[in-house]
Amino acid sequence: MSKVIINDVRRGFYLDSVALMRFSRTIAELEGVDEAALMMGTPANRQIMSDAGLLDDAGRAAEGGDLVIGIRARDQKSADQALAESRAMLDQPTARGADAAAWHPRTLRAALKLEPDADLALISVPGDFAIAEARKAIRRGLHAMIFSDNVDIRDEVALKQEAQELGLLVMGPDCGTAIINGTPMAFANRVTQGTIGIVGASGTGTQEVSCLVSQYGGGISHAIGVGGRDLTPEVGAISTLMAIDALDGDAATEHIVLVSKPPKPGVAAKVLDRIAKSKKPATVCFIGAEESPMPTNVTQVFTLKEAARSALALDAGDADLAAIHVPSHRTRVEGLFSGGTLCAEAQFIFHAADEPVASNAPVPGVPVLGKTANGHLMLDLGADEYTRGKPHPMIDPSVRDEILIDALKNEEVGVILADVVIGFGAHEDPAGHFTNVLQEHHTEDGPAIVASVTGTEEDPQVRSAQMAKLETAGVHVAPTNADAARWALSAIRSRG
Repeated sequence: MSKVIINDVRRGFYLDSVALMRFSRTIAELEGVDEAALMMGTPANRQIMSDAGLLDDAGRAAEGGDLVIGIRARDQKSADQALAESRAMLDQPTARGADAAAWHPRTLRAALKLEPDADLALISVPGDFAIAEARKAIRRGLHAMIFSDNVDIRDEVALKQEAQELGLLVMGPDCGTAIINGTPMAFANRVTQGTIGIVGASGTGTQEVSCLVSQYGGGISHAIGVGGRDLTPEVGAISTLMAIDALDGDAATEHIVLVSKPPKPGVAAKVLDRIAKSKKPATVCFIGAEESPMPTNVTQVFTLKEAARSALALDAGDADLAAIHVPSHRTRVEGLFSGGTLCAEAQFIFHAADEPVASNAPVPGVPVLGKTANGHLMLDLGADEYTRGKPHPMIDPSVRDEILIDALKNEEVGVILADVVIGFGAHEDPAGHFTNVLQEHHTEDGPAIVASVTGTEEDPQVRSAQMAKLETAGVHVAPTNADAARWALSAIRSRG
C-alpha cells in the first residue's frame, strides 16, 4: 500500500524543541498516521526528517528559521486530518497571544524588558542558532543554560571562555537538568531545598541523586548542569570548575556532589585539585571509574545511590533482595533505559560483579554492543541511534515499545531491567504507558520485570502513584536504579 507524505512549512515560525517533540508525539499517535515530526528546518533536522521518510519538496526547501511539519500517513484523508490537527496546535499560542497575560516575548531583548532583573537565560533553539543566542545572553550579563544539542564543540569552547572572562556561567550545551534556587529547569524534579549542591555532567544522574537526597531527608541547594562535554579535554571543565566555585562560595551549600562519567586523567586532576582547595566536604561519583586517590575532603563513590547517601553521611542502605523467579533456560538480563546515566550505573554494577555485559553507550571496561558474543545487554534508548527524528524516551516512552516487545518474546531473556523517569518535561504517565505494553505482550512464563522510578512525591506524576501502577502489573519495583540492577543480577544468578 502506498503511503502519503505531506509537509507544511511555516516561514520564520519558532517553537521550543520540547514543545515540538510533544506535538510530534500527539500527531504520530493519530489514527492512520505512521510517523510525524514537527521540527525547525535546520540542515541537521531536515536530514533527520529525510531519513525518516517525512520530507517532500516543500520541506526540503525549508530554511533554519522555518518550522516544518512532516507527516507520513496511510492515506490522504489521514494525512489531511493530521495536518489540520498540527496547524491547530501550532495556532494555539497565537490565539492566546491576544491576552496580554499570556504574552510571551519572542526575543531576548523583549524578555529583558519584561523581566529586567533576570540573570539567567534558558536557551532551547536549534543547535545552529544556540551559540548566537547564548552569546547575546552573556553579553547582557546573563548566565546561560543551553538545552540545545548539535552544537560544534569549538563554538562551545569559545563561548565558555568568553563567559568565563565575564564571570558568567554557561550550563551546556546539551544541558538537560538543573535546579537553581529551588526552581526545576528542563528535565528536573521538585525536590526539598537544603544544603547539598550538585554539579552534574549528566542529566538523569543529577535527577537520581537530587531525588534520592530528597527522599532520604536531605535537600538540594542547587543542581548545576554543565553539559555532557564539559569534562572532555577539549573543553577542559570550564563550567565544572566555575560551578564548584559557585557552590564553594554559596552559604546555603554545605556539601558538594560531582556526578559524571569518568573524565580523562588530566581533566580529573584539574577538577580534584579545585575541590581539594574547598573547606567543604565533597562526594565524587565518576560512574564506571576505578578507585583512585582522592583529596582528604573527598569521598569517592561508584553509584548514584552511594552519592546521595554519602552526601548525607548515611550508610550504604542496600535494599533487601526481592524474591524473583527466573526459569533456568533464561540466561540474560536486558536493560532498556531512557536515562543514559542510569544505563551507565547498571553497566557498572554488572561489570563490577564480573558479569559479561555490553552496551551501545559503554562505560570503561564494558564492550560496545556487538563486540561480545554472549552476555547481558544494557541499552541507552536516549542515544542518537534511537531518537533520530523522534522525541526522547523520557518525553515519548513509545520509543521503547518495539524493543521491549522483542525482549518479552525472547526465550533467552530472564530479566528485563527498566527505568521510569518522571518530573517536569517528562511524559505525563510513563508507568502507565509501560504497563499497557506489558498487559498486551507479557505472559506468565515470560521474563521477570524489574524497574525503579526516578522522581519525587511532589512531581506532577507522583512517584508513589507510578510505583503502584508498576507493582499492580507484576513489576518488581526497587527503591533505586542501583537496587534494581542488583535485584536483576541476583535473580539471573539464582535462576532455576
